[in-house]
Amino acid sequence: MTQATAVRDRYLPQTAPKIHYQVAIREPESHLFEVSLTLQNWQLQVLDLKMPVWTPGSYLVREYSKHLQNFSAYSGDQPLTWRKLSKNHWQVDTNGVSQVTVNYRVFANELTVRTNHLDATHGYFNSAALLFYIPEFEQQPLLITIVPPRPEWHITTPLQVASDLELPILDFGSGDVRQESESVESNQESDYPKSIIDNRNTFLAPDFDTLVDSPFEIGTHQLYHFEVMGKPHELAIWGKGNAEAERMIPDMQKIIEVEAQLYGGLPYDRYVFLLHLASTGAGGLEHKNSCTLNYHRFGFREPDKYNRFMQLVAHEFFHLWNVKRIRPKALEVFDYTGENYTPSLWFSEGTTSYYDLVIPFRAGIYDIKSFLNELGKEITRLQTTPGRLVQPASESSFDAWIKLYRPDANSGNSQISYYLKGEMVSFLLDLLIRARHENKRSLDDVMRKMWQQFGQDEVGFTPEELQQVIESVAGTDLQEFFARYVDGTDELPFDEYLSPFGLRLVGEKEEPVAYLGVTAKTENGREMLKFVEAGSPAQLAGIDAGDELLAIDGFRVTAQNLSDRLKDYNPGNTIQVTVFHQDELRTSLVTLAEPRPTSYKIVPVESPDDTQKQNFAGWLGSN
Repeated sequence: MTQATAVRDRYLPQTAPKIHYQVAIREPESHLFEVSLTLQNWQLQVLDLKMPVWTPGSYLVREYSKHLQNFSAYSGDQPLTWRKLSKNHWQVDTNGVSQVTVNYRVFANELTVRTNHLDATHGYFNSAALLFYIPEFEQQPLLITIVPPRPEWHITTPLQVASDLELPILDFGSGDVRQESESVESNQESDYPKSIIDNRNTFLAPDFDTLVDSPFEIGTHQLYHFEVMGKPHELAIWGKGNAEAERMIPDMQKIIEVEAQLYGGLPYDRYVFLLHLASTGAGGLEHKNSCTLNYHRFGFREPDKYNRFMQLVAHEFFHLWNVKRIRPKALEVFDYTGENYTPSLWFSEGTTSYYDLVIPFRAGIYDIKSFLNELGKEITRLQTTPGRLVQPASESSFDAWIKLYRPDANSGNSQISYYLKGEMVSFLLDLLIRARHENKRSLDDVMRKMWQQFGQDEVGFTPEELQQVIESVAGTDLQEFFARYVDGTDELPFDEYLSPFGLRLVGEKEEPVAYLGVTAKTENGREMLKFVEAGSPAQLAGIDAGDELLAIDGFRVTAQNLSDRLKDYNPGNTIQVTVFHQDELRTSLVTLAEPRPTSYKIVPVESPDDTQKQNFAGWLGSN
């Protein structure tokens, strides 16, 4: 019996309720998805419905229910009484009726990988941001039917088409979502052409977790099919820009092959890449059998930007193992009603970030020099973030829900990204393991062991179990390492770990500029201080983020020429800095400090010995 057949058989028994969603797009320009949830064989006196407040892979309570409107519930043409119990919890009095239909609309005008977007060109949704779940029935198989506005709109999703499994499709009647002011008599025949509503538009999810894990792209997007290791893959591209599928797909195939070789195969039957070409921003969201990628529409021609896109592909694809299957115990079973706390996101996200640099290099998309340059950029980001000395990686992981996605003026002083710190800790662990075992072991072996021990059976790991696996591969006790660099805030000793490979870290100053300690930005014609570093000359003088910068020594200064103006001074000089502080004119005396490194690079040591050369070659190949 195949898995699909087993799911079908679970759906068919008459004793279990049949759950069928319909998502209709009547007027895409309104940005409103029209949703109907129909239940058959319902046997309880009340129906509880909850909407998730977050979606796996994006660790922030996003309050998806704030976009829901026009809720109503019926049994046939008979309205049912309902009430709202909390921000995301509705309850319907069913009183023994066996069929229930719930209708509502969701406003969708936020184009990110974790939200919903609907306009005249396409519809995209994540089920966590659109669909209710029924508590205690999350493991029940589900059907979902998409009703596009026009016949030329097609649907791309990793879910399996229900008609392939010969499943019955529930009758939604009109599929209409009533306004609150409408009467029961408005439940009339559907306006949608019969040719649009067909069985090829209905899909099966074995449970609600899978439904949440399966995004939908609906529209006239370009769709490309390709194979890797005998398995089908799809690339759906929405939007206009300079992305060239003919160039991208061969590189994507290389990335897939390299990651599959690391883990020993591909753990899916079919995989879908959804790519949105957006005007600004970049990001991705991983799923078990798919991912959604947002990237700047004109970000594919310049080599550096193209390489960053391939790093994004490598990152989200790597997640189909690390996070989607190898996941912390706290994420083994998802609680959609609130935060799911874990101190291990530094590994789930940070280690993945390290590999998104490694994988394109191994795939031949860029060379050794580019790889080391990319590592240098990440080290620069870490070393120029004061919060690295305040917040440990494990605490950053735990506090993701209240900090990383909610930055404020002091975030740079008090926080460090678990992506970034975890990436650098993983880098050092890789070097540590390689140096101890002459490149015969590496972080790759950790990932394989985590896959075999936890990922294949999707058993959540604890922080202690993760450390034990890393220690078993490293062949040494790492208690002090974890205490200092994962659970502590000690500076990462890059030179100590780079030295066995004939490398060292160098801090560079593009042009020596006396240190003031502020970041300024022009906003609406005003020069605003966006960040003031803790302990800097500016902070010691009482200058705050949010102040409007006006002058240095009585002469106007702008965000653009601030650095040039500071070149006229030496460390130790005292200058007058004039600002508006909460609309009050203030002039402060500031004593400038020594210049700080603005960037870091990994460079060869002078005269590396034979062991260093061998280690380097075993890690990255020849020079």
